Amino acid sequence: MTVECAVGDLDDGLVARLSGRLALDDTAKVRVDLLKCLAEQPSALFVDLGALTVTDPLAMSIFLAVVRQAARWPGIPVLFCAPEPDTAALLAGGAYRRLTAFDSIDAARDHLGNGGHGLPGIVETLLPLAGAARRGRDVVTDACLRWDLPALIDPASLICSELISNAVHHAGTMMQLRMSLSAAYLLIAVRDGSPVEPHLSGPVPDVTTVRGRGLHIIAATAHSWGSVPATDGKVVWASLSI
Repeated sequence: MTVECAVGDLDDGLVARLSGRLALDDTAKVRVDLLKCLAEQPSALFVDLGALTVTDPLAMSIFLAVVRQAARWPGIPVLFCAPEPDTAALLAGGAYRRLTAFDSIDAARDHLGNGGHGLPGIVETLLPLAGAARRGRDVVTDACLRWDLPALIDPASLICSELISNAVHHAGTMMQLRMSLSAAYLLIAVRDGSPVEPHLSGPVPDVTTVRGRGLHIIAATAHSWGSVPATDGKVVWASLSI
């Protein structure tokens, strides 16, 4: 049986209710479903395991992968709630002890202190036009000055400009730029309407080449970067250490 994921809104985040029987063959789908939740950048992600039966303990490793992604970007907590007894035993021992589990969603919400883990952020919607990158740089400058991070204006502006330019050239859809601040990183993300995920390929293009250098520039400037699928496209993100 394929694992199903039903997503709902909470005042302090999103809840993803997983149901079915989790085996290794289901991990790819579960990963995509949970990454789409992260792409919404909620204050927290609550994963309800109450209707999930784990048939292969190795499949639980998908939850570790999602938690690692959430820590890198968007920097939000992922909490696992209401596991049935056998799943709770798996969560309590071995490698899975790093996953934060609670008896209920209410207990997890109480632990978070009514949304106290929310990140300060700025969101800007952009048209797929040539001037979008310039507007993005203005948003970055405003965010860095607001959060007292003047030293990050130049690298953050460079990353933002490349993220937006890539979205304009390759996706050609409306975009959403989001800046957020975690305890350790300045986070920059651009969401567009294309499901095609970017990837580095080949050597760095020659400096005289107009196109094809954007991801190399981002990779060389950012602490880390990547992309995650969204419900209607994808999010490409990058982080800078503060």
